[in-house]
Parts: sequence; structure tokens; C-alpha cells
Amino acid sequence: MAEYDYDLFVIGGGSGGVRAARVAAGDAGAKVALAEEDRYGGTCVIRGCVPKKLMVFASEFADTAAVSAAYGWDIKKGDFSWPTLRGNIENELDRLEGIYRRLLKNSGVESFDARARLKDAHTVELSTGETKTAKTILVATGGRPTRPDIENAELGIVSDDIFHLDALPKSILVIGGGYIACEFACILHGLGVKVTQYYRGDQILRGFDDEARGLVADQMRERGIDLQVNTNIASMNGTKIGEPVNVTDTHGKDHVFDMVFFATGRAPNSNELGLEEAGVVLGRGGKVEVDATSKTAVDSVYAIGDVTDRVNLTPVAIREGMAFVQTVFHDNPTEVDHDLIPSAIFTQPEMGTVGLSEEDARAQEPIEVYATDFKPMRTSFAGQPDRVLMKLVVSKATRKVLGCHIVAPNAGEMIQLAGIALKMGATKEDFDRTVAVHPTMSEEIVTMKTPVRTA
Repeated sequence: MAEYDYDLFVIGGGSGGVRAARVAAGDAGAKVALAEEDRYGGTCVIRGCVPKKLMVFASEFADTAAVSAAYGWDIKKGDFSWPTLRGNIENELDRLEGIYRRLLKNSGVESFDARARLKDAHTVELSTGETKTAKTILVATGGRPTRPDIENAELGIVSDDIFHLDALPKSILVIGGGYIACEFACILHGLGVKVTQYYRGDQILRGFDDEARGLVADQMRERGIDLQVNTNIASMNGTKIGEPVNVTDTHGKDHVFDMVFFATGRAPNSNELGLEEAGVVLGRGGKVEVDATSKTAVDSVYAIGDVTDRVNLTPVAIREGMAFVQTVFHDNPTEVDHDLIPSAIFTQPEMGTVGLSEEDARAQEPIEVYATDFKPMRTSFAGQPDRVLMKLVVSKATRKVLGCHIVAPNAGEMIQLAGIALKMGATKEDFDRTVAVHPTMSEEIVTMKTPVRTA
């Protein structure tokens, strides 16, 4: 008789947990089970990256009529149908969730549609009343959006709610200055909502390159978003979600919005999982503390993804899941390299970034900055005020490119390729030796010969 019911029990059916479960079962031959209390696919597939990006695509069509006229097309701007978009997104998410379920089943993973919590270091208790034992337990429960600690905060929605609205509001107040706040401010504006955004700091997108985030802010305002920095919500009153909300800002001014959207942060989904009782250490904000191989303070319990609050990106969670399988099931301790991870912010225009900001690089060593800010051909031809930025931050001593920052349409597509070069240790001279692809926006990355400033 086996000592445990399973070799591995995974708690959480998001991208990281599913990848770890099916690879452990399919490639390593382990006996694996997985429990998910909600929908398979997790934040990214069900209430994050995928539906958000589909909404980004939808919002970008708002400018089609204006731009196309300069190119000789007579395209009339029609009405936007939120129910059509919402229905099509729901259908796509159903399809993707089905794929996740089939991947688990075809790999031999036993799935439980239930909430799971640790009873001890080798035992999982399900909300169905069952208990299961496993040699190793992997916590991959992700994160959740949070509301600020103010009275009547329940009157505001969070990012999980935006995909299920019966109708879009005519006006909305977005609270926050991170990438989620900025992305949804741009999305909703593009879909025809009057958007006001408050951020308590001096500039949105804190932690990103100052020049890049400054251009994003300028372009958001240019497009018609009422972006107000050094401003926050002081109080709010209303009856229920979906009804007008009376808001007083921190400058004492009163406003009425159809809806308030809190994008004020996320927290690890570590509460009420029995983790601390089992000996797992939780850090600030409830993050699960792990070592470089994702092991917790309990030898049989590991954790990956957003619940560990390391780098909260889906591809990182997947990498951590793969490394976990190598460590536990192939006796090959594997650490995930969290350095030089490219990322994209799907504002309008997009921002793509990899490596150090100018500010962080300057604090580290002497640098040269190569940058160009210009109007892109496609919309400049149509008389639009759009601007883009291409920027390289270079070490004076080694000539290595320490950071690359792009603000432009499709910046996310461009930064993926730039990320390869930086990961390989490319120098500014390597960029210079690369022949430009003309005429493109991205050619500017390899044609900047003189630094705009040094530090």
C-alpha cells in the first residue's frame, strides 16, 4: 500500500499550477492531483491577461475611422456593443478553460473542483469533506485585487468585476497609478467611457523609467483621459454598485461618477489555506516565503507564482512550475532567473521595458543614454498627435545595454526581441552593427549614434 495518495497535490489551477501538474504527471510519471475552487486558467486566462488584451484590441478600433480617412478610406464610426464583446470574450474563455481541463486529463492528473487547504505537511483537506495525502504539496493559488481601507469601498469595482458588467458606465473614476489602472483607463476610454484617473503620487507607473512613463501620461491626457496626479479619493457615498457614486477628492472637491474602479493593488491568495498552521512562513502582505527553488519552510510544501509575490507575471509562474518539477521529480535543483524579464504595459500607446530604468542604472554606475522621441509615420500622416519613444541605457564601462524602453504601438511585440539581446549581454556596438529595417519605428533602436545625456 502506498504511503501517500499522490506524489504531488497542486492547490490552484492557474497557469503555473496547471503546467507543474501536467509536466510532473506526463513527463515525470508522477501521480498527481490538482484542486481549483473557481475556473481553470486562473487570473491570466479568466480574469486578467487574456480578457484584458481582447478588450485592448477592441478599444483600439475607436481611432480607425479618423486615421483611415487620411489614407483614402471612407469608414464611418459606428456604435460599440459591449454585450457583443462581453459575450465573445466569455465564449473564448470557455474555450480556453476547456483546453486547460483537457491538458490535465490527458496528462493523467486527477482534478477536483473544490477549495483545498493544508491540514498538515502532507495532507490536503477539500471543501467536499475529503482529505488527500501527498508526498509533496505545491501551492499555486495566485493573487487577488484589493480595495483600499476606506468607508463604502464596497461601492467600487475591482479588476475581477470589469469583465462581468451588464453595461459600461458613461463615466468612471479609476483609482491607482499602476499598470492595471493605466491599462483599464485606456481601455475604457477607447470603448467610449468618460474616464477620470486619480493617482496619489507624482507620476503614474512608479518603478518604471521616468521618461517612458512621462510620455505615457502625456499621451493618455492627449487622448482625453482626465489623469490627475497627487490626488486621491477621500470619501465616497452611494447606494450600490451600478448607481452613481458621490466622491470627494483629497483637494476637497466633490464629483459624481457612474462607477468607481479600484486598481490599488493585489494581495497573495494565502489566507485560510492552513499554511501557517502547517509551518509555512508568510511574509509581508501574506506572501508565501520560499527559497530559490520555491521550497517553503516546510520541506514537503512548495509555492510558485503570484502567491509568493516575487515577479507577478504569468510566464514567470510557468517557469517556476517547470523549475519545481526539475527540482522535485528529476533530482535537479533548479532556480528561476528573475533578472532581465521583459514586460509590457498595454496602455495607448503601449510601453515595453526590459532591464534597468535610467534612474536605477545611474544609481548603479556611470551611464550613457540614447533616446529619440518622434511622431510615428502611420498616424503622423493622418495628422494625429501621437508620439513614440525609443531608449537605450548603456554602461560606460562595459558598453552593455542595461535597459531598453519603448513607448509605441506594439511596444510589447518589440520588447520581446530586445529582451533576447539584453539577456545575451549585447553592447551598444552590437546594436550599432545591426542594419535597420526601414521604414519602421523600431529601426531607431539601431540608428541612435550619439548619447543625449551622460551621468
